[in-house]
Amino acid sequence: MVKNKQADLFQSTAPLSVQTLSDEQRTDWLRLIRSPNIGPITFRDLINQFGSASVAISALEGRTFNGKPFRLSSKDAALRELEMAEKFNASIVALGEKAYPQWLQSIDSAPPLLYIKGHEELGRRPSVGIVGSRNSSGAGLKFAGQLAQGLGEQGFVVISGLARGIDAAAHRASLSYGTVAVLGGGLDHIYPQQNEEIYHRIASEGLLISERPLGVYAKAKDFPRRNRLISGISHGTIIVEAAMRSGSLTTARFASEQGREVFAVPGHPLDPRATGTNKLIQNGATLITSVKDVIDALQPQLNSKTSDFSPLGFGEEFERNLIKETSENAFTDPNSKVELQNGSDDLKERVLEMLGPTPIERDVLVRLLKCSMKELQIVLLELDLEGQLEHHGQQKLSMKQN
Repeated sequence: MVKNKQADLFQSTAPLSVQTLSDEQRTDWLRLIRSPNIGPITFRDLINQFGSASVAISALEGRTFNGKPFRLSSKDAALRELEMAEKFNASIVALGEKAYPQWLQSIDSAPPLLYIKGHEELGRRPSVGIVGSRNSSGAGLKFAGQLAQGLGEQGFVVISGLARGIDAAAHRASLSYGTVAVLGGGLDHIYPQQNEEIYHRIASEGLLISERPLGVYAKAKDFPRRNRLISGISHGTIIVEAAMRSGSLTTARFASEQGREVFAVPGHPLDPRATGTNKLIQNGATLITSVKDVIDALQPQLNSKTSDFSPLGFGEEFERNLIKETSENAFTDPNSKVELQNGSDDLKERVLEMLGPTPIERDVLVRLLKCSMKELQIVLLELDLEGQLEHHGQQKLSMKQN
């Protein structure tokens, strides 16, 4: 068995050079992220373990988990996906590439690959998310539009989710300044259909983003995933109207976990569409009544060096800075046949005992188990590929509940 000779990369936050994947690397990335039980965090862990997607694929080929062969996505499927994107005039951009939204790179569940269509430079400008109720009031729609226009006039890009109500109002008011729509399904799936006109205008004048492949219709589970991208792209997120069970509150939670500013517009206590935003303010969100309130709160971030942000958890040897692989160690040799190392049965049993439905941080597990991060990571990768783990924000995980 070939042993990993690379340094332990799991604690590294070294800046990733802005480079471009080769065609072969992009195909391998697609194969890996489209394989069962491999999400953004597992993808990152596999790359950190093996140094490249091609070597991770080699390690997974022929493996069995829970007695079943692991089914890697095929090269043909990846090539078809790339061809479809080209025909749709969309790009599939990788984490660390220039077209990838800059602030999104620093969240712990950043998608390895994103579909984008439109003006890619909008993903690199200062931005604010504006979300809220689909069944919004007239006052809420008016104020969302005023905020979006005012922020646009001050140079901000407005990020939202193309939903009815507040989202659509924010997009319309900011189109001439810069707006980004993050979709829950594929870029070719317009939802809701009533926003078709604004969708086409954003595709032409703004930027469309999705982590889902073309042809995928959004399901209920896809919208929380979309919401983490809205907050992840943004310097801060404004909630205009939200009931207590609103999906907009999920966006606020993601923003808080990602270390971003959360803003809330206060509403009348008797309006059910204001119960969620008023609760956010009680819990520490910044109350805003004007564009100036937002800019004043974001000023410290705007004055900081954005170059300090880098993809979380990736080391400096990650894909050899995205453009080339050398033969300096066995893991960069495409002809090397490697295996995914098994964690010890004893450690695996102890990890299973420690994990439950309550999320726990990885570094806490390391301290409790008295093992190294690398030893723990091998076990977690195995459990992940078996489909037993649930990932949460801030590097937390738990056992997946059936």
